[in-house]
Amino acid sequence: MRNRYLQKGMYAAVFTVAAQAAQAATPVDFSNLVEQVSPAVVSVNVVKKLSQEELLQQQVPEILKRFFGNQIIVPQQRAPQEKTSYGSAFFISKDGYLITNHHVVQDASKVTIILNDRREIDAKVVGSDQRTDVALLKVEGQGYPSLNIGNVDQLKVGQPVLAIGSPFGFDYSASAGIVSAKSRNMMEETSVPFIQTDVALNPGNSGGPLFNQNGQVIGVNSRIFSGTGGYMGLSFSIPIDVAMDIADQLKKNGKVTRAYLGASFQDIDRNLAEAYKLAKPEGSLITQVNPDSPAAKAGLEAGDVIMKYNGSPISRTADLLNFLNRTTPQQNIQLEVLRNDKSRVINVTLARALDDTPAKGEAGQVTKARKGPTLGVAVRELSDVEKSRLGIKGGVLIQDVTRDGLAAQSRMMPGDVVTQINETKITTLDDFINAVSELKNNTVARVAIIRNGQHGMVGLRVK
Repeated sequence: MRNRYLQKGMYAAVFTVAAQAAQAATPVDFSNLVEQVSPAVVSVNVVKKLSQEELLQQQVPEILKRFFGNQIIVPQQRAPQEKTSYGSAFFISKDGYLITNHHVVQDASKVTIILNDRREIDAKVVGSDQRTDVALLKVEGQGYPSLNIGNVDQLKVGQPVLAIGSPFGFDYSASAGIVSAKSRNMMEETSVPFIQTDVALNPGNSGGPLFNQNGQVIGVNSRIFSGTGGYMGLSFSIPIDVAMDIADQLKKNGKVTRAYLGASFQDIDRNLAEAYKLAKPEGSLITQVNPDSPAAKAGLEAGDVIMKYNGSPISRTADLLNFLNRTTPQQNIQLEVLRNDKSRVINVTLARALDDTPAKGEAGQVTKARKGPTLGVAVRELSDVEKSRLGIKGGVLIQDVTRDGLAAQSRMMPGDVVTQINETKITTLDDFINAVSELKNNTVARVAIIRNGQHGMVGLRVK
């Protein structure tokens, strides 16, 4: 008898667990949330002027493209001078400020937003930051519906999320999923610790908001990982705290100013963790310290492992870079480092990084670099050891290349050493800045580089 009751109790427990599992598997009902937040989400129509190359390629009949690609030009046919693209954006304040992606409004000659009540309003690009892919728009008027900003630190992997945008121009489309991972870096990009989700994003969703279950914005939908151009289960969003930091700078200054530490880093793997007597792989290993940099002046050394940044633990290099990217120049920071099996605290005063995000319409430029094009690179001068190893008198090393920037489009890479631009020899950083300031739009510059010890030449297309 007792066994029978135990058996019944066991079955009841099993049924209870099964019922709970079935309830957990039920899709989250976002209908009320969509109705609540949709008025603050807008579609973005962008008119862009076509480059000369795009104009020529539009004149190639499709049948010839199938056989010859982009190698044939048929100049006698006329082509439109502009093209239209689309994306999404959302209000962050009632006085008309909106966030979208840099790549949505890049090279735009006209930007129009469309509200959910079908009103169309011309928008101004206040500023745009290519490195983080964040842009700030402004429309005239007051009383716009703005969204509540969430806390990304409280976001957990597995939580449900919702995206609203205009995929392929189908405005106010909602798609849901879960958070797949946090602090993702895309390829060589280290400026953004992306939120990875399985939310279905497609072209046109870019710049739209990613919501948590409470209707708070926790991300800006930015890109997908795809071999076809369409959704394949991997979507990436810019954390809203990163986007808001960039938006605040763009609102105040029209540009983004970043701090410079002057060191290179790598993650700690299993073997390095054992070599440094760490309980697990954590921290960020300094592999190189640039001469005369804030890192060098503070006493940081190659081989140091950074364990904490202003008291916050560093799990991997992405964490450290995220902190650095959100720190202002001249700010004092405190780093806890591991050196020779002993922990020590080092204070560093950060400098200002080479400005690669000029202010929109800025007058009275301060540096010569702002007179020329924005290449989308971070560079530094070579050390004496590097000059000796390469057998040259000087040059600048490309440390980072921004995705879709002019340098990246011309296939320049991190690690390239620039020794000459057109007829100008490059031995110092000032030489590089001066040479870039002389480059003209719609030209191709000859850039002499050293890559993996081999001398070569790159055609840098400026447009």
